[in-house]
Amino acid sequence: MRTYTSNSRLQEALLGARKLGQTIAFVPTMGNLHEGHLQLVRKARSLADVVVVSIFVNPLQFGPNEDLDAYPRTLAADKEKLFAEGTSILFAPSVHDIYPEGMEVQTIVRVPDLSETLCGQSRPGHFDGVSTVVSKLFNIVQPDIAVFGEKDFQQLSIIRKMVTDLCMPIAIVGVPTARDADGLALSSRNGYLNAEQRALAPLLHEVLGNCREAIACGFDNFLQLESHARMQLHRAGFVPDYFSIRDARTLREVTAQTEEVAILAAARLGKTRLIDNVRLSLNPVSDWGMLATN
Repeated sequence: MRTYTSNSRLQEALLGARKLGQTIAFVPTMGNLHEGHLQLVRKARSLADVVVVSIFVNPLQFGPNEDLDAYPRTLAADKEKLFAEGTSILFAPSVHDIYPEGMEVQTIVRVPDLSETLCGQSRPGHFDGVSTVVSKLFNIVQPDIAVFGEKDFQQLSIIRKMVTDLCMPIAIVGVPTARDADGLALSSRNGYLNAEQRALAPLLHEVLGNCREAIACGFDNFLQLESHARMQLHRAGFVPDYFSIRDARTLREVTAQTEEVAILAAARLGKTRLIDNVRLSLNPVSDWGMLATN
């Protein structure tokens, strides 16, 4: 595994791979890697000749009161994990490498509508930071394929729309959410949870699953389901940010034309913000019968 911090050096290395006719898959991360990230790397390895993983804690996507300074940085351990997974190249740039003129004068890539709902409402500017840095990384790496986890389903939707709208020749591949045995979605921020909070955290996925089952059984009062779920979480000790049933393609309200439903939630346990989602594919045999998918 080769490690680069310079944009130009990385591009020189990848030019050599392209001259050999090799395909390139890219996995952008912020480091502190866990099994969920490694599943993305394995998927990338199955799809391309060369796998590039980036580790960059992007300050542009953190709000003024968020955990940028506290975000765990574990580069040495991350390198060991990536080497063990057969990663071809690690790209670990500095903030100056990505924003050489500073973030205040950085051109911003904004995906309207999708960025303004759900997490976008409680974290204004967050997705502008995400789409901007991912756009920059795509231009640096110029991959054939980019692999993202489905845990942040809104982020994945935004990246897919950005790539389509900007005519980027990159195939975006989503990988199902990696979970602990008790159902909790793996996240770098799970380490912030104390023992009591960690024991309670899987309830978020349980409530999502219960909501999915109710809809699959024909219950179609979505407002009531959302309200009941938020109440369950609140009574258990969560501070819900949102719990919402949406069209999985548009992230807008479900309509008669909806083909897949996404149930998305964000809630805090103490200082830790957890997100998760589940989805339902519409059953063409009946109007509201649905088959569960993850």
